[in-house]
Amino acid sequence: MKTIDMALFTISHSFIQPSYSFPSTPNPTFSISCKAQKPTPTTTTKKTEPLLSHTANSSSALSGSFHQTLGEQPLSQTKKGGKKRVFFLDVNPLCYEGSTPSLHSFARWISLFLSQVTHTDPVIAVFDGERGSEHRRQLLPSYKAHRIKFTRHLSSPQRYSRGHFGKSHQVIKDVLGKCNVPVLKVDGHEADDVVATLAGQVLNKGFQVVIASPDKDFKQLISEDVQLVMPLPDLKRWSFYTLKHYRDQYDCDPQSDLSLRCIVGDEVDGVPGIQHVVPSFGRKTALKLIKKHGSLETLLNAAAVRTVGRAYAQDALTKYADYLRRNYEVLALKRDLDVHLCDEWLVKRDTHNDKIALSTFFKYLEESKELAYTGRPKPL
Repeated sequence: MKTIDMALFTISHSFIQPSYSFPSTPNPTFSISCKAQKPTPTTTTKKTEPLLSHTANSSSALSGSFHQTLGEQPLSQTKKGGKKRVFFLDVNPLCYEGSTPSLHSFARWISLFLSQVTHTDPVIAVFDGERGSEHRRQLLPSYKAHRIKFTRHLSSPQRYSRGHFGKSHQVIKDVLGKCNVPVLKVDGHEADDVVATLAGQVLNKGFQVVIASPDKDFKQLISEDVQLVMPLPDLKRWSFYTLKHYRDQYDCDPQSDLSLRCIVGDEVDGVPGIQHVVPSFGRKTALKLIKKHGSLETLLNAAAVRTVGRAYAQDALTKYADYLRRNYEVLALKRDLDVHLCDEWLVKRDTHNDKIALSTFFKYLEESKELAYTGRPKPL
């Protein structure tokens, strides 16, 4: 099994600055020896659900915003067929304000998430592991090459030292631990792959899965029993995104999502589409071909033995088949990592300490002399 940096922390001391401390609670640390059972997967047909959004009141003061959030009437999404939900929290994307690392951003999103979205449903939080993108960069050096990393050293006064990085991660783990949320980090793998692997195990146990992330890569997992809940920064709220929403937006099923993105590319992740080598091959052509053939591999196999479209498309699919298969390997989420679900993660979450844990977190951020509102260290 890969080394897992996994914690449900009980804190007996303060955050970075010793002005505030959490009361200790008897929360056990989860054991990494827990393994998932292998029950027979269940298949049911469900109706899709309407979009539900969770909105925060705007406030210039962090503490004011926090208390307004807790004071609002919680909203719930109806659970289909009586199935219980398990939430996965993709931590890293929530730690940015735009492209700038920001603990304040995480604080706002996690307070909304726990108070208005998940309530007592189980939540499993996942960090990107060290060198998580390395195997994809070996296939495609441009993969996420332009992103500003949380660990990156910036020039003064924007410098983020490794100490700041380690402290920021520790603060996040502390907050989640006090809110009874287990935290996983699998070295050598991105959080997306860990979530994809564990989501399959959760489904096999008869639960619904909800993935909390702005990352579009998770759309390839959407099904009747897998939904997303996405942060909407402009509207300051979380919104559920379901199978129905995907079909309405893209006019195809999520099974086609990965194949389509392999052809059109993903600029955000640094994955070039086929239009970079064949400019006339656009999204409209790609969608038409994928809808007809069902998957990229089926399309490429067909193009190898017969004509599947116009001359430019036919030539592109035969000449650049390896190019497209490489994109597929880069963009496909891995679902077979050596990481196993613990039954303890699937129980009702104890929320009694949420308010004090989050309030302490907001107070720390307000008074911290190390980080400004933007998440950057203040100039000396």
